[in-house]
Amino acid sequence: MLINGKDLLDVANANNFAVPAFNVADYQMFNGLIEISEKKNAPVIIAIHPNEIGLLGYEVLRAIRARAHRSSVPVAIHLDHGLTYEQVIGAIRGGYTSVMLDGSMHTFDDNVAITKRVADTAHIVGLSVEGELGTIGKTDGYAEAGTSDIVYTVPDDAVRFVQETGVDSLAIAIGTRHGIYPESLKPELKLDLLKEIKKSISIPLVLHGGSNNPDDEIAEAARTGVNKINISSDIKVAYFTKLREVLQDVNLREPDSMYPPCVEAMQVVAGQKIDLFGTTGKADLY
Repeated sequence: MLINGKDLLDVANANNFAVPAFNVADYQMFNGLIEISEKKNAPVIIAIHPNEIGLLGYEVLRAIRARAHRSSVPVAIHLDHGLTYEQVIGAIRGGYTSVMLDGSMHTFDDNVAITKRVADTAHIVGLSVEGELGTIGKTDGYAEAGTSDIVYTVPDDAVRFVQETGVDSLAIAIGTRHGIYPESLKPELKLDLLKEIKKSISIPLVLHGGSNNPDDEIAEAARTGVNKINISSDIKVAYFTKLREVLQDVNLREPDSMYPPCVEAMQVVAGQKIDLFGTTGKADLY
């Protein structure tokens, strides 16, 4: 069942769980994530970054939409980290059902202006919009961009941002970073800040950089206000680590022998996230 992000996350918000937003860059990954979500009877968000849709092509997005329509669980297809109005419009035309405008690197007023413009346009055609306030940290040059130091979301600013933009969900900065944490960097979420923001804002909150964080902190976040958690690095590490292992067989050349073990390794990680976020079995609520 293909739906928009607002319809998906409003149910999560009302029932205190988080929906995983899994980033995909090829069809095998996508299909494997749909399969594990169906097995867990869990709603899912398929997040596709502009770089990833550049690899896939919008022609593949049509196949993704068709598979999502046939799915036994609710599925939203989400533009992850759209940076410009034009980029978001391309995603709307291309078939996404939910879009994000990441204006977090702009000044507050400029972030409000561009996010509101996107929200006003997307809402006309029934699509949901995610904004971002505060900045996520970065760990390396491979993950999505971020700042060297986290700029935490200020609760009062978040209230004003939501009021002035009309976004359907808000990505906040409470201590996560994109990518895999090096040994020298200890992840730690400011859960008190999350609770303070949630007291002031009724819409679903989003946590970017959900990979490689302590399970207990992520689980608590999913029960106390966060309704969408982005997972990219964790599933990709599982997928491509297994692929490197498989390719040690120098005589292997058939994709139907190479990819299934990689998908299975990824599904183990994805299934654990679905359980951790409290999403298992929640498709029955839709």
